[in-house]
Amino acid sequence: MLMKILITSGGTTEAIDSVRGITNHSTGRLGKIIAETFLNQGHEVTLVTTKHAVKPESHSQLSLRIISSVANLHSALEELVPQHDVLIHAMAVSDYTPVYMTDLDELKNTSDIAQLLEKTNTESKISSASDYQVLFLKKTPKLISQVKVWHPKIKLVGFKLLVDVSKEELVSVARESLRKNKADFILANDLSQITTDRHQAWLVGQDSIQEAQTKDSIAKLIYKEVTKHD
Repeated sequence: MLMKILITSGGTTEAIDSVRGITNHSTGRLGKIIAETFLNQGHEVTLVTTKHAVKPESHSQLSLRIISSVANLHSALEELVPQHDVLIHAMAVSDYTPVYMTDLDELKNTSDIAQLLEKTNTESKISSASDYQVLFLKKTPKLISQVKVWHPKIKLVGFKLLVDVSKEELVSVARESLRKNKADFILANDLSQITTDRHQAWLVGQDSIQEAQTKDSIAKLIYKEVTKHD
């Protein structure tokens, strides 16, 4: 059975001003390979990605949606999730977004620092005259938690990236994400185990843990599990 597959890849960028931003160092390579794996089997793929992420070559069954920020991603997913059978959410989504940037003098002269959280920068480019700047950030919403609200029957594959932890901790965190987000699978990986030609990961399901060693094998494993009951 051919399906409509929605994939996110790359890393979001949260703007500080018109020329600066906070971004995630995600190339989009894994998302590209996953998209190609489904395209090669005749499935229809929508890839939500970023301007600088790597992308598959043009394909009659491939649609691209270019976004930049978490807010952009939110809008895209809210629209697209109900139209698809599967979401593979591989994008590195920013955990925080800028609120206000100021120099130390304003910080020192403010009796209630919380007041600064109500301010916004109006300059197109914030001045770089000060030696030190303070940047206030606020947490972004966890969009994966909304997916099953938007489409309760969609198959959801989430991703969890930690750094330099044990397999046991990684799997435990993945299982918690699985439960909390009502996901079907979580791909658990550790940044310290990712190199140019190696990408160790575990695909954690409700009653299963399967290991992969490369991006190609991750893509094939996800494909097998997403399509096995169709």
